[in-house]
Amino acid sequence: MTPDKPTNLIEALIFASEKSITAEEIHQVLTELLEEPLEIRFILEMIEQIRAKYLELDLAIELVQLNGGYQFLTKKEYYGAINQLQIQRSKKKLSQAALETLSIIAYKQPITKLEIEQIRGVNCDYTVQKLLEKELISISGKAETIGKPLLYTTSGLFMDYFGINSTNDLPQINELITENNTIGEQAE
Repeated sequence: MTPDKPTNLIEALIFASEKSITAEEIHQVLTELLEEPLEIRFILEMIEQIRAKYLELDLAIELVQLNGGYQFLTKKEYYGAINQLQIQRSKKKLSQAALETLSIIAYKQPITKLEIEQIRGVNCDYTVQKLLEKELISISGKAETIGKPLLYTTSGLFMDYFGINSTNDLPQINELITENNTIGEQAE
């Protein structure tokens, strides 16, 4: 059963599409669904009606033309809130192993995977891959050693994630040592 209004079908297709959808793609879908297919020019007119409706209602989302297609996106003025949500969600997803690996990279960069593994004492293929996928680290080149292994550094997203401007803002070891967290006697 299809809705009475083709505009609703077009709106639903744009909303459900994970990337921008072209008028031609909408036309192909509607040709399969409707007894009387719509011409592209009518589809484009309906898309403009949908765009106008979202602007008129003063909503947080808008219909945007991207890469020859159409997509619903959050308006730019809400970027800060959306960005904060993404940061909060990302923070929840970092495992202890990921945090350890990330801190090694942050303090020792540029660093090879072998060097990370020597410090941690375990294989870190999976963890490095996950950090690359989250774009918290990046490949910055190749080391001038045998086999030319990849060098890893922190990314700009790492800075955003931890709310710092540069790796110079990371706490230094002497800032972390206090009388309360030392074992044994402290050497002078």
